[in-house]
Amino acid sequence: MALDRQQVIEALRTVEDPELFRDIVTLNMVKDVQVEDSRVRVRVELTTPACPMKDTIRRNVEAALKRIGAVAVEVEMTGATRGPARQRQTPLPQVKNIVAVGAGKGGVGKSTVAVNLAVGLQRSGAAVGLMDGDIYGPSMPTMLGIRGAVPEVRGPKILPHHVHGIHAITIGSLVEQDKPLIWRGPMAHGAFKQLLLDNTDWPELDYLIVDLPPGTGDVPLTLCQLLPLTGAVVVATPQQVALDDCIRAVRMFEQLGAPVLGIIENMSYFVGPDGSEHDIFGRGGAKKAAAELGVPFLGEIPMFTELRANSDAGRPDANFTGNPRLRSALETVVANLAGQVSQRNLRDASPKLNVL
Repeated sequence: MALDRQQVIEALRTVEDPELFRDIVTLNMVKDVQVEDSRVRVRVELTTPACPMKDTIRRNVEAALKRIGAVAVEVEMTGATRGPARQRQTPLPQVKNIVAVGAGKGGVGKSTVAVNLAVGLQRSGAAVGLMDGDIYGPSMPTMLGIRGAVPEVRGPKILPHHVHGIHAITIGSLVEQDKPLIWRGPMAHGAFKQLLLDNTDWPELDYLIVDLPPGTGDVPLTLCQLLPLTGAVVVATPQQVALDDCIRAVRMFEQLGAPVLGIIENMSYFVGPDGSEHDIFGRGGAKKAAAELGVPFLGEIPMFTELRANSDAGRPDANFTGNPRLRSALETVVANLAGQVSQRNLRDASPKLNVL
């Protein structure tokens, strides 16, 4: 039976994005439809290249078209990161999504998580920037392998380092190596603002990940005042002491009007050389806290020797090419974050019915 284009479009209206809870036609994800007798070719543009539901959407598209009599179905999946559905006034209009990574206390691996989120999003196909906003203790020079590297200057602006596929800036590249920054609050506020907005020439980005200092002090407040955040990610370890501070960090972002995209449990458990798992800090606490707070849980990152070694060596990209269990854990967290960003951006979007 020969099909026509309108039949195909109506069939695609029955396919729902499992995270956004709207059909892919209304969401303007269907970008091309070609019909030849009972053969159909469809191009579906995901709301992020890191969409965790890509395979599910592909299967559902194929099933919907075969139900109306398509004999051969070809589904091309592409991805384009979207910004907010509604225009916002922002001093960084070239950046679609700004995501803060914070923690209620130090020592939970916040910077490690921020670096790997940035690299993971880039590996999925997105353009990503990373700002080391941890003014007092910048660790990005080591983690990115740029210790001693001076960024290029173009006119009055600093060009971010382009390393591991991401665009990164850190105050650690601009001050004397190993020199402590003994600043009062207003000085930290000013340095953060200059590095983020005034002195850095950011390119067009799908995501800008901002690694914040631990705690609930001046810099998170400054960030929320300066920019409309897509949202914030809070990093915690499983033990109760860390979770108490994690809850305070979530409440801080909520009070500042920054949506909380989710909680990540870092150092969730230790994986021994034989593959055995050991719950050193009490696994699952962050997931429970997320449920009690009513915010998403983005996943758990176990303790792997490779993660520490790659961070010390400035090779975060190796976390995605070596140990398959480490790679899987990181890619799960990255995909879940990308999904939460898409949900946040489309939550208030008006339906788009005429999309083709």
